[in-house]
Amino acid sequence: MPSYSGVWTLTAVYQAVGAGNWSSFLQGNIGLFGGGSGAGGNTNVIGYITITTTGNATDFGDLVSPIYVLAGCASSVRGIFAGGAASGVGTNVIQYVTIVSPSNTIDFGDLVGAQSNTAGASNNTRGLFFGGYEGGYLNTIDYITIATTGNATDFGDTTSQSYSKAACASTTRALTAGGQTSGGSINIIDYVTIATTGNATDFGDLLGVSFQMGACSSATRGIFSGNNPLSNVIQYVTIASTGNATDFGDLLNPALQSAATSNSTRGVIALGSIGSPSNIIEYITIASTGNATDFGDLTAAADSLAACSNCHGGI
Repeated sequence: MPSYSGVWTLTAVYQAVGAGNWSSFLQGNIGLFGGGSGAGGNTNVIGYITITTTGNATDFGDLVSPIYVLAGCASSVRGIFAGGAASGVGTNVIQYVTIVSPSNTIDFGDLVGAQSNTAGASNNTRGLFFGGYEGGYLNTIDYITIATTGNATDFGDTTSQSYSKAACASTTRALTAGGQTSGGSINIIDYVTIATTGNATDFGDLLGVSFQMGACSSATRGIFSGNNPLSNVIQYVTIASTGNATDFGDLLNPALQSAATSNSTRGVIALGSIGSPSNIIEYITIASTGNATDFGDLTAAADSLAACSNCHGGI
């Protein structure tokens, strides 16, 4: 059961699941979408979907404050939201939820520095945050151990100083792609081995210069969708190898400032902006190629949001 403060420990979660006493909580493959910017300004809303079905998102709880251009990642138990900006000022706040238990976020710790427009990816143990912006273009990589709480630690550096990258992971590798530098947007894909620390290595190139994409993955494929300026392009790579991205298909709607998450077979993309903040969610089957299909709607239109799930390719 939860502690006196109402917070579930990981041990209690596992015990409840094992005993079959988790029925009052969410079941299955859960995706979360949090924060962003809409017609009324920044939002603190977190919505959830069941990835294996289609339909509209349902309210899950709230972030600690309205925030946009933040990052998301997750283990099979915890969802993490980190960084972002409010009123144009970056934050170092890391916050978390227990994914199957709808609630508001709880403080986790701090990033190494305040930063907005960072990108998150994880396996079931570590969460990584790539690049961003705070008074300049960043090449930093921070990491956390998701099962604990505490401040992030320096992991290494990306190959470029840039913000608004997209990131995804397998169980062993994390990829980060695209971004905006002082010289313009780039097509670079980097990778790191999650269990170690060190600087990123060049993986290959996107189909073109890109930033403000959405990213998700299975254990084998990484998917990147949308672009700034507005684009409907979906592209993919095989995570275990290196090489350039390949065309996957098209979104139904050209989009930028997207957020994506997945289970082992399906990628789900909240489009972000389609010229103005959107509530549209689309999905693809990761193992195949082809165009996206309508999934449903967010609880409200928003761009520059973050996503995570308890069943993505890094788990």
